[in-house]
Amino acid sequence: MRNLPPLARLRTFEAAARLQSFALAAQELHLTPSAISHQIRDLEKYFGRALFERHHRQVQTTREGQRLFESLDRLFGALEASCAEVQLPTQDQVLAVHCAPSLALKWLGPRLPSFMALHPTVNIRLTTGAEPLDLGAQREIDVSIAYGPPRHSAGLDVCALGDEHIAPLVAAHLLEHDESPEQLLARWPLIDSQLSPVGWPQWFAFHELAMPVGPRPSFDRAAMAIAAAVDGLGVALESTRLAAREIERGELVVLGAERWPALVRPVHFMSVRHTERSRGATAAFVQWVQAQAGLVNSAP
Repeated sequence: MRNLPPLARLRTFEAAARLQSFALAAQELHLTPSAISHQIRDLEKYFGRALFERHHRQVQTTREGQRLFESLDRLFGALEASCAEVQLPTQDQVLAVHCAPSLALKWLGPRLPSFMALHPTVNIRLTTGAEPLDLGAQREIDVSIAYGPPRHSAGLDVCALGDEHIAPLVAAHLLEHDESPEQLLARWPLIDSQLSPVGWPQWFAFHELAMPVGPRPSFDRAAMAIAAAVDGLGVALESTRLAAREIERGELVVLGAERWPALVRPVHFMSVRHTERSRGATAAFVQWVQAQAGLVNSAP
């Protein structure tokens, strides 16, 4: 049996912490303020520490109380979503997709309306994370799209979402000066994208160029590196797939495209359990993603 305090006490605590008031929590939960106070004291006895600092007509979570509230907020949110899924019409399906954050933001998310239009009874539950998931262990996830080589496991089908072009990207307004691409690279900071499979040292070595010495701002998300380049912080070395919208809008330009070929690499990988690859919503989503990546023909 799990060693947990009563769920009703945790629900009371969550309401009081969110509203920063025992009185408002009492109104929401249809209890008396004294009942709220009593339940909170019971919970503090259980944990052996104070969860609130009491002030006149207001309460404020302690450090430990705030940590508990943040955890409960996530858990209750997930519980609410799970209950909502159970209430879906019987013909509806839930598809849990875990995706690399920048691809979800810059590529997958903007395309999801087209998938939903094609499959209106499929409810996408999208989560993100930088670390690849092991679908053999994470049974609640149906499809994983990872940034970088995935975790191979027995029973999984893994495919790269095609090659991506990794190139130096610079804000269009920085090209207004009468500078050569080499001069611009030497004058502006080189933005590091920490998780990219190609870094600046590899890029300069590939093109047999001397790498300049200078500031190197660093970001652990491709989307942040691209945004920094748009803001004129420097030159980012990233996938043109992730920066496609900024390039199309004219906010970013591929620096030296005529003289320096982009480095081509598989960057994103999709994983699905072999036993589920051809089933219902999973099969439809996998085929749709591959079509979006140009690997197969689009569905009619």
